Amino acid sequence: MQYEAPQTLDAAVALLADARGAARVLAGGTDLLVQLRSGAIEPDLVVDIKRIDELKKITAEDGGYRIGAAVSGAELGEHEGVRALWPGVVEATELIGSTQVQGRATMAGNLCNASPAADSVPAMVAADATARIVGPDGVRDTSVRDVATGPGQTSLGRGEIVVSIFLPARPARSGDAYLRFIPRTEMDIAVVGAAVSVSLDDEGTCVAARVSLGAVAARVLLVDEGARVLIGTKLDDDALQALAAAASAACSPINDKRGTIEFRTDVAGVLARRAAQTAFERAKG
Repeated sequence: MQYEAPQTLDAAVALLADARGAARVLAGGTDLLVQLRSGAIEPDLVVDIKRIDELKKITAEDGGYRIGAAVSGAELGEHEGVRALWPGVVEATELIGSTQVQGRATMAGNLCNASPAADSVPAMVAADATARIVGPDGVRDTSVRDVATGPGQTSLGRGEIVVSIFLPARPARSGDAYLRFIPRTEMDIAVVGAAVSVSLDDEGTCVAARVSLGAVAARVLLVDEGARVLIGTKLDDDALQALAAAASAACSPINDKRGTIEFRTDVAGVLARRAAQTAFERAKG
């Protein structure tokens, strides 16, 4: 296996584009190294991007923030601006592993690992985040929702790298939240995850919403019906019940040792409802 640690993005793209055989990008390595040690993958080339300065920055942009692909969860959690604007996204990212893992794990890496149970991805989808991708054919921006195409599979082409995640600006009186269910009290993989983002008018009525679920389908879901039943309400019981029903109806989970289809379907509704309540409270200030 060949290991390279380029100091420029152009060099990284060239290495990946010219690779003979399988190539992998290493940001934090918290997924990649586990897969290497278990023998799940045997890449011919590993390209470490942590020495590329532009990928290690958090930059204010158009009222939002651009988070470099090599920014760790610990660094993101310490950024007051991002925490204030998108607290649910930060909290979701901080659920990835232990304190030690947080010093390495990255939001972009969590996305590109393409696990349906990734914690940060439902929160990013609810935030309508975009991924900036650089490759041999130039730069393109795509919805975070469209990066993973299935378990362990992405839409990235040969030589392409996710170089940053953009969390957009949002109106005043907005809030978001992410919740998950795990079998243990911490450091486990989500059995179900739910993220909700809302914006309210001056009267406290919901005027915009996004609802996202993780670990209940082959990739993270955007639940349009869940958003629709929230808009125009002040989160009364009827709206909450309708949200829970919409979230459960959107699920197409599997049975495994961590949860059954029936359990995941029910819990998705419960978590969506609770996440919406937290998002509304945050939006009301």
